[in-house]
Amino acid sequence: MMARSMIGENIRVLRRGVYTQNDLAAAAEVSVDVIRKLEQGRRHTASLATLQRIAGALGVELATLLGPTRVISATGAAQPQVIAIRDALTSVDDLLGELDGADAPDLTELSRSVTYAWGLYWAGRFEPLAAMLPRLLAEAAAAPHNATAPEAGRAADLAAQVHAITSQTLLGFDALDLGYVAAREAVRLAEAASDPLQAAATRYRLGRVFMRQGRFVDAERVCVATAENLQRGEASTAHLSVYGGVLLRGASAAARQGRAAAARDLLAEAATVAARTGVDRTDYEIGFGPSYLVMMSTDCAVVTEDYVAAAELARRMPPDAAMPLASRSRHLLDVAHAQLRLGHARAARSTLLAMERAAPQWTRYQKLPRVLVGELLTRGRPSTQLRELARRLNPPRTPQPS
Repeated sequence: MMARSMIGENIRVLRRGVYTQNDLAAAAEVSVDVIRKLEQGRRHTASLATLQRIAGALGVELATLLGPTRVISATGAAQPQVIAIRDALTSVDDLLGELDGADAPDLTELSRSVTYAWGLYWAGRFEPLAAMLPRLLAEAAAAPHNATAPEAGRAADLAAQVHAITSQTLLGFDALDLGYVAAREAVRLAEAASDPLQAAATRYRLGRVFMRQGRFVDAERVCVATAENLQRGEASTAHLSVYGGVLLRGASAAARQGRAAAARDLLAEAATVAARTGVDRTDYEIGFGPSYLVMMSTDCAVVTEDYVAAAELARRMPPDAAMPLASRSRHLLDVAHAQLRLGHARAARSTLLAMERAAPQWTRYQKLPRVLVGELLTRGRPSTQLRELARRLNPPRTPQPS
């Protein structure tokens, strides 16, 4: 009996109790033979367009279909950093009264640590970030618990940011449920901080968690409701920037439901806001501005399989785009995806190599580059550069003790 492919196993598990193979093929508008061969291990992949349709029919992100979800277990040796984050995130110190009377962290020092952690996140440096998060979470728990009245709001704000960083980092490790726990706690803490823009920012990041979980309807609902609340607020530049970022996240969620018209409406409103802000900004760690509008418009076009539009939109990216490394790399991934679908294999290869050179750590934690490179390897005679890239993206697995 042939071993199932990773993709085939994921399809089998995700459709269980929901679809038969025939039903899934009909819902995804693909051949049942493709579904059958993937699940049986007679095929190990399919075109990205086919996989995108299968993921859409199953209600999950493409990334969920492409690779393993790393399971957190008490005995698993593969992810000690994630386990340490889990233990800090779900600490019972407050239940045991061990936070009462504990020394509250200096909020200025905590603020510096939070700024440094955001810098690691935007640089795609997940490993050093994961290493510092357990201690940062412990300080975030103690800060609002022991803060004096004048500092309570600031302590809650910093704790909200720590949990927001934690949620997004956990997504990088595929710990989606833990990411949700951290994101919801960030929302609660931001409400205690009484800063409406921080509260909106935490909901924005909760929307990203929902999207990684394949909960696109929930992601859109949260983002649209958040945007409607922001419409009623003071129109400072920071306020407009956060509002625009939330609109872009909502558009991305709508596109992943196949709701192209709704996505276009949200993008159009975001374009109006970008015309008012004028430049790229990162208020409350939400990127927004002309470059981000191009990035997310390209994303929506790729998701809805309008690759010609995606390529045209990508050409509008300002040459001096002021985006952090993680955002630039995510955009290049969309560009490579569109290039490959349009038959421009050499251009796609060059884009992927440039992305990996600029952001090797970020690339290592993404599933889609491995699939794109895998497809490029089947097209003609692969170059040495492409084979070496494939080896870097698929390093040999270190056997774990049984």
